[in-house]
This record gives sequence, C-alpha cells and structure tokens, in this order.
Amino acid sequence: MKEQKYNAYLKEIGKFIPKDRIYTDELRLLAWGTDAGFYRLIPKIVIRAKDENEVSRLLALADKYTLPVTFRAAGTSLSGQSISDSILIVAGKNWEKYSISEDFERITLQPGIIGARVNEILKPHGRKFAPDPASVKSAMVGGIVMNNASGMNCGTHANSDKELLSAKIVLADGTRLNTGAPESRMTFEKNHTPFLNKIIEIRDEIRNDNELSDRIRKKYSIK
Repeated sequence: MKEQKYNAYLKEIGKFIPKDRIYTDELRLLAWGTDAGFYRLIPKIVIRAKDENEVSRLLALADKYTLPVTFRAAGTSLSGQSISDSILIVAGKNWEKYSISEDFERITLQPGIIGARVNEILKPHGRKFAPDPASVKSAMVGGIVMNNASGMNCGTHANSDKELLSAKIVLADGTRLNTGAPESRMTFEKNHTPFLNKIIEIRDEIRNDNELSDRIRKKYSIK
C-alpha cells in the first residue's frame, strides 16, 4: 500500500518537477541517506526543489498521500535532522537569493546561502550574521535557523530565534504564510482558526503552570 502511494506521488510530481531534479536510483538515494552525523536512513525519493511554489505543491501532495517529508539544506547536522526514509526535499543551491535593507539593519535570506557567505555580504556594511555555529563555513541558513543555532562564542543572545524578525513558512498542507506581511497573517488566521486556537490553548496552559514556565525559561537561558 505504501509503495503504491510513493508511485502515485512520483507520477503527480513528475507533472511539474523535471526528471533531472527527482532522484530514485539506488546510488543517489544511498548518497543522500546520510548527513554529517553517523546515522543513515535511505530515502524513497529525493527532490531538488527550485522555489516556494514547488515546495507548496510538493507538500500538498505529500499531505494528500500521508507521506512523511524531511527538508535538507547543506546536511551538516550531527544528529540526523536532515535524513529521511521517506521523501527528502533539498532546498540548497537553488535557494541563494538575498536582499539588504537600505539602512543595512536587516537582511532577507533564502535557506540555501552558506552562513560564512552571509558574513561576506554583510562585512562591507559593518554588520555580521549573528549565529556563529562551528559549521558556519558550510552550514546553510535554512539549517542554522531550524536548529536555532548560535555557536559557543555567542552565548544565547545570538540564537537564531533572537535574530529572526519574520519568516516565510510553507505548512505541511502546502499553505504559505509570510509572518512579516499583515495580509498573509490575516488570511492564515481566517483559514486556520482551529489550528491557531490549539496553539493558543497550549500557550495559555504553559503560562498558567509556573513551574513549567520557569523550567522553560531556564533551559532557554543556557546552551
């Protein structure tokens, strides 16, 4: 049954993803089956996504067939976050665009830019990419942000979540949300009310539990 789902998924994504960006051969699946850690999972399908629209469609179809999806940027993870035994979507080399605000106070980044490259871009403007993980010369922004990386020299004040102003997010059902755009947030709130209410319920439960709240604050104050 699961194999039929993968075959149906492959057939549908083949309508909008070129064959040279879909990998199903044993050799390349084996190659994509590991990251910088010592874990190994062999994916069923590897897809090199090109843009946000493709990711949205890929996730919507995976949701349709109830197939798990994992994302990968540089794959420098030591803990297996970027490997999968299902569908692996790569958002690396096609995702390297950026823009800097006129006052040089903000930079907008796609997930495929290497951390060290961001510092090269910012250096002429007297700025620095705050997160500084040990793998910054090879890790990409997508992985740095998703791992909430900062690096041992940055304390916790430079954790990725402390530096992030907004994000463009594609949810598991293919829905797109731009947290920095009021119109996008309003549309999301309207179309995902039960989802948001559940998050608010969990938030309020935690806030009302002083012991748990204090524990979370303590954990987030240390590495």
